[in-house]
Amino acid sequence: MNTRDNQAQREDFYRRIDPSHMAPLWTRLKALVPPEPTPVGVPHQWRYADVRPFVLESAEHISAEEAERRVLILENPALRGSSRITSTLYAGLQLIMPGELAPAHRHTQSALRFIVEGSGAHTTVDGEKVVMEAGDFVITPPWRWHEHGHEAEGPMVWLDGLDIPMLAHFNGTFREDHHQRQDRDSPYGGLIHYPYTRARPALDKLARAGAPDPHLGHVLRYEDPGGGWAMPTMATMIRLVPGGFATRPYRSSDGMVFVGVEGHGRIEVEGTAYELAPHDVVVVPGWMKYTLAGVGEWVLFSFSDRAAQERLGFFREQRL
Repeated sequence: MNTRDNQAQREDFYRRIDPSHMAPLWTRLKALVPPEPTPVGVPHQWRYADVRPFVLESAEHISAEEAERRVLILENPALRGSSRITSTLYAGLQLIMPGELAPAHRHTQSALRFIVEGSGAHTTVDGEKVVMEAGDFVITPPWRWHEHGHEAEGPMVWLDGLDIPMLAHFNGTFREDHHQRQDRDSPYGGLIHYPYTRARPALDKLARAGAPDPHLGHVLRYEDPGGGWAMPTMATMIRLVPGGFATRPYRSSDGMVFVGVEGHGRIEVEGTAYELAPHDVVVVPGWMKYTLAGVGEWVLFSFSDRAAQERLGFFREQRL
């Protein structure tokens, strides 16, 4: 049988199995299991100076109570309409004004808050009230009642990070609103508040102890009391990049969301440079090479889906 006849017979076979909703794996195998991942989404920067006016203006259009969560979503330009900043993560800037209350609800998604601007607003998780300050990292564990309020002065803005797309992939999305709340749950009991007043001195101590990691800078991971990641699906870190120091190229399978905390610096992703000021947000899709360079001492917070990837056994990194 010649090659042309063989191919014709195969095509006929494929047509005959198609009505049975079957397909040959051998025609798809390399696309299904490629040698390495193709990055999902594109790198992008949200300059806080540019987006802050929109965040504040949102209070003129809707209250925190009516909105439930008054957030402007940070949507990856290549994933418009999906509410995703990476393939598996959601991010947005949430605003609460003095005297407002964002009503209680709970959901199966894990949520983080990294405080960008303001002082004195609070979040309450199953009755435990946490007063938030700039630079603090606060966790809302899955399926815990939580609400936000502001009894102090001035606007309060924080970066929300949630694993919404990940749970949607597993069809594991559940939620309840405050009117459905019945018996109060027992207190969470875990660690949910990581103040910046503790993180910053810890970074300084790490920097004094030795040279920075050549690919990452001085990095601290937020951990639970048992030494694991602070959250079940998302890995959170804070790092210090010394002034004049530039990291070597690095890439990993987890898409990274960075937010500037103190100082200025540059993230270069696959040859494109982004100059960061405090509160700027940059997304680096998974498996894209990037470097960090500090202009003076530079502090960055980041989160990714590395915790989930490690639990599932496929996290990879390359130090180039």
